[in-house]
Amino acid sequence: MNVSITPSVAAGEVSAPPSKSVAHRLLICAGLSEGASVIDNIGTNDDITATISCLRALGAEIEINGTTARVTGASLKEKVTQKDFDCNESGSTLRFMIPVSMLFAQKCRFTGRGRLMQRPQSVYKELFTEKDCYLRSDDNGLYVGGELKSGVFRIPGDVSSQFFTGLMFALPLLEGDSEIILTTELQSAPYVDITIDALKKFGVIIEKNEQGFYIKGNQKYKSCNLSVEGDWSNAAFLEAFNLAGGSVNVNGLNPLSFQGDKICQEFYKKLCEGTPVLDISQYPDLGPVLMVCAVLKNGAKLTGTDRLKIKESDRGTAMAQEFKKFGVNVELGEDYIIIPDCVPQKPTEAIDCHNDHRIAMSFSVLCSVTGGILKDAQCVNKSYPDFFKDIKNLGIQYEII
Repeated sequence: MNVSITPSVAAGEVSAPPSKSVAHRLLICAGLSEGASVIDNIGTNDDITATISCLRALGAEIEINGTTARVTGASLKEKVTQKDFDCNESGSTLRFMIPVSMLFAQKCRFTGRGRLMQRPQSVYKELFTEKDCYLRSDDNGLYVGGELKSGVFRIPGDVSSQFFTGLMFALPLLEGDSEIILTTELQSAPYVDITIDALKKFGVIIEKNEQGFYIKGNQKYKSCNLSVEGDWSNAAFLEAFNLAGGSVNVNGLNPLSFQGDKICQEFYKKLCEGTPVLDISQYPDLGPVLMVCAVLKNGAKLTGTDRLKIKESDRGTAMAQEFKKFGVNVELGEDYIIIPDCVPQKPTEAIDCHNDHRIAMSFSVLCSVTGGILKDAQCVNKSYPDFFKDIKNLGIQYEII
């Protein structure tokens, strides 16, 4: 799907889409619970569909009615020989489900699409090797197996929080207590906080300490009924239209949320006031939209950008490549990106979305100022299928070509 956007201004009210980060976690907790849970406002994006598919593969029974899921948890009584899991393009699904799957099967095979199977899993590979388990891959998928046992897990803090979350789902169900010990300072801490909060709602307790996290074994997930809160990560794209001259009010967001990307409002204020230095090491998903907003305002320097390389695309490089079509040259460093104070021009060729939903939505904001064509913009389905419908209702003019 190619989308041609005409210069136009967004104004009005819009409801934030459901938080993908929260929905993943609540669904998995429900899938591990005894009895039935109802999770409302789960959204309908591709990543959540992947998690639902994997939970069904575990043996959970899931009925979907609109955006409500009724989940009857999978039984842990019998461990089967092998299970297969299709994660589509969802990195969260893959990393969350790897430790969980080992509770249910002796051997598990994971498959995916796009860049998913290229994303690094060395943290699990090293941990599992120490625990007499394994993780290997070939052209047919990624395989994990062995008996996951409780104990001490030493992990550097500067890796994806998804590894921590995956272990936090599985370790409470093992016999014996476990510890996750941080060998370096924790990055993406807000996502770990989201996980701990979700587990607590289902009766599973993770204790923070000076070294990392203490996880008591033999815990049980207790079913419950919950609703997914609004998503600050995707709301950031809607809020960004305000820096493009718009007047948009995003409803349904919790100002006390554990979601770290709520900091977008603070970052946007700084971008409007000057040429700030913004540390995004804890908020990598905001990287693309902050780059666009910096172009629209006074420029900026983003630090802590190294993890942009291992997302759905190499986001720093991909954004820099497409910015050139607007006459904007950004400087890419090993762990920083400098966006100049400049005036973007209408691109003379289509903008490649690099199969990355956050790149597509970010350049939609810029094209609302300059005009332009987004190529293969259907990648927004990964997290926000209604994005283009919502911005049209706000007054952004476009046509699908």
